[in-house]
Amino acid sequence: MSILNRYLFWQLLSITVIVTLTLTGVIFLSQSLKFLELIIESGASGGIFIQLILLALPRFFEIIIPIALSVAVLFLYNRMTSDSELVVMRSLGFSPGSIARPAIILSLLTSILLMFMTTWAGPTALAKMQRLRKDVKAEYSSLIFREGVFNSVAKGITIYIRQRNEDGSMSGLLIHDARNKAEPASTISAKSGMIVSTETGQQVLVFDGVRQSFNASSKALNKLEFNRYSIDIPNDENAVNDRWIEPDERNFMQLLNPDLSDKDDLRHKREFMVEAHRRLISPLLAPCFTLIALCAMLLGPVSRRGMGHRVVGATLSVIILQSLYLVFFNIAKDHNFGIVLLYCITLLPLSFGLFIISRFGEDFRSKMLRKAGELSAQGAGL
Repeated sequence: MSILNRYLFWQLLSITVIVTLTLTGVIFLSQSLKFLELIIESGASGGIFIQLILLALPRFFEIIIPIALSVAVLFLYNRMTSDSELVVMRSLGFSPGSIARPAIILSLLTSILLMFMTTWAGPTALAKMQRLRKDVKAEYSSLIFREGVFNSVAKGITIYIRQRNEDGSMSGLLIHDARNKAEPASTISAKSGMIVSTETGQQVLVFDGVRQSFNASSKALNKLEFNRYSIDIPNDENAVNDRWIEPDERNFMQLLNPDLSDKDDLRHKREFMVEAHRRLISPLLAPCFTLIALCAMLLGPVSRRGMGHRVVGATLSVIILQSLYLVFFNIAKDHNFGIVLLYCITLLPLSFGLFIISRFGEDFRSKMLRKAGELSAQGAGL
């Protein structure tokens, strides 16, 4: 790589990083509002708050980074045009392909990074964030139990606590559980207890107590003494079952190998397939957006009036392409044709952009420019 190419490469990289950090800051603020209420109510530390936000960010990078890279290309090459640097480079014999090479190399490296993020880092971070949210919710559930009053945790279950201890445990518990209509209601008294979060949900663990229930048909009082007893309590969705892992929380290999013995996995088999294709296609948006910006800034004559119209045109093209990508992804959820459209919307502009900006597309560029000049002359004559 020549000195000029290295200069362009590092300039593009620095601008991309700055734009990425700026957009990440905006996402950071929006996500902080999302978690702020949960953190305040649970009394969790600021470190947990930062962890939740950082774990939520990777899934946004596949959108932020390609846009940041296209912004960097438009900014740098427009500045070089304004400073007449591109005019000098072309007069020295540099072709559009050679001038665009640093941006193309950076976009390919970005695609590799995005491929790693979409196939493993992003879903892994999202899964950890969901587990951390679950733990925070469990902490919140323990805080809503106030001492000295009857706490209605959910429909059919009431808990009384005589005292909350500094270590988070509770003393003097009285629990009335009438959730199961098919069985007699039970009353549990225990010396101590605590709230724990497990893989299957949240539980109240009580120690050294008695469980009593009255059978109305036999008029008998059933009594059970225990050293340890656990009671499931519902979460925010009023369910105590294990949460099904969404497709966007699974890495690429897990998407390719779902557990078909699980009825939920079997029912969402198509979602796994569509998500796997999306993770292969999404990283290609980086070189695609980059080539759109490069073609707008490097092809055609240099205008002394500025390149504003080309910047606007490239920006609109990127927005339209991103919008079509989202539309086709929604179509792919129901029809295989949507998957074909996803590949077309990325591979066709990518292939055409590489062709027209390379030396193999010189004749095509010349014909296009000559045709554009003729149409411009006819318009002026009219």
